[in-house]
Amino acid sequence: MDIVRVFGKNVRKYRMKLGISQEKFAELAGLHRTYISDIERFQRSISLDNIQKIADALQIETYLLFIDEE
Repeated sequence: MDIVRVFGKNVRKYRMKLGISQEKFAELAGLHRTYISDIERFQRSISLDNIQKIADALQIETYLLFIDEE
């Protein structure tokens, strides 16, 4: 399992479910838009603190970001 790819796909999926842009989502998470873009393009590994910020901004449990649905 490529955890960076799974995480990035799930961030995008849940962000799209909320119907918000990367820019708005980055604002909600307290992160930069290019950082979110890098995550969704599988270009960045991230810290546990930022994983929690992302889950909180998506209003989901953290573990959901690591479930591989493929």
